[in-house]
Amino acid sequence: MSVIPAGTEVPYTVTYLSMDTRPGAPALAMPADVRLEVAQNPPVWFFLSLYGAVGRDYEWVDKFDDDPEDLRAYLQDPDMQLTTACRHGWPQGFFLLDWRLPGICDLAYFGLVPEAVGTGIGAKLLAAAIQAGWARAGVTRMTLNTCTLDHPRALQVYLNAGFRPVHTEEHVRVLTRDRDPARFPA
Repeated sequence: MSVIPAGTEVPYTVTYLSMDTRPGAPALAMPADVRLEVAQNPPVWFFLSLYGAVGRDYEWVDKFDDDPEDLRAYLQDPDMQLTTACRHGWPQGFFLLDWRLPGICDLAYFGLVPEAVGTGIGAKLLAAAIQAGWARAGVTRMTLNTCTLDHPRALQVYLNAGFRPVHTEEHVRVLTRDRDPARFPA
């Protein structure tokens, strides 16, 4: 496959998923050298640095256009939780949980930096996100969405974790960066 240049209009599919039953099995243990850090009142720059590092290759660009004050209020809302997985002194990935709708925890963002993909922590970090999402009292459902611009294994990873598709939507986006499908081995 060849590189798709920035400026190309590409179709993509968004899949919305739901988990309507609390998982019975305990979360997979994170490796001993990985620690999870929950951010207290995370600054916008910190979130955007994680968002950019994880989403650079997947067209995660929308949050860079948000008003910084609106984004700060979103991130620092008491019903939001930003958790970073750190190993070797630097972030390996993160997840952002959103409990703003009654009874629902939305896994708003989840991902690994490119250097952490394939190291074996992805499924464990997802399990930790799911466990944290269900830990809040009153949660009856977890939701998330992914799209075909994300890593090619993302949808299957979510299905393996117990999420089920609810519906899909077709969209079109103009690429902001060159996209090299060879960087994402299936």
